[in-house]
Amino acid sequence: MNQKTKAIIEILIIVLLFISLSYIIQTNIESIRNIIGDGYDSMLFYILMTVVAVVIAPISATPLLPLASNLWGWLIAAILSIIGWTIGSLIAFVLARIYGLLIIRKFIPIERIRDIEKKIPDENIFWSIVFLRMILPVDLLSYALGIFSKINTRDYLLATIIGVAPFAFVFAYLGEMPILYQIISFLIAMIILLIGFIIKKIRDKKKIKKR
Repeated sequence: MNQKTKAIIEILIIVLLFISLSYIIQTNIESIRNIIGDGYDSMLFYILMTVVAVVIAPISATPLLPLASNLWGWLIAAILSIIGWTIGSLIAFVLARIYGLLIIRKFIPIERIRDIEKKIPDENIFWSIVFLRMILPVDLLSYALGIFSKINTRDYLLATIIGVAPFAFVFAYLGEMPILYQIISFLIAMIILLIGFIIKKIRDKKKIKKR
């Protein structure tokens, strides 16, 4: 399979896990609350899980968002996710910057890092990171930026927070919604992505013909 096919399969798996866990959590929320609690210690554990998921790629913490949303509400869940993703991305960034490909190859195939590298522009790096955060996995982009970019740590952190915030708030809100609404929302998103992909293909063909 090529990288695009793998990426689509990974996204579908994450979506299915997200919806499945949402259903399980929403139908058993009181039992889950009695087992793991909903205090500050549980919040810290959730942040730790998101940090680990970013550093040890390619694990995704996104399917855990419904748990956080139903325990603490979507707003707190989003904030906790932003904190966890930001800390995890900083650790990944620093590891990549210090050790380079020597350590990164233990977590991620080098081919995937190279693919991400091609998407990192030389100019307007700050806003490019903000945009890429919205469309690329936090872990892969963090390692790639640590190796191949020259952005400083402060700007990297600010761009990361701005970039992951919309994703965190949207998915945290979805995690608290009824399952039917979640399915409809994901179907609409997939249709929009499919239309965008078709339009891009048509434009690429037109450019080739003009040449």
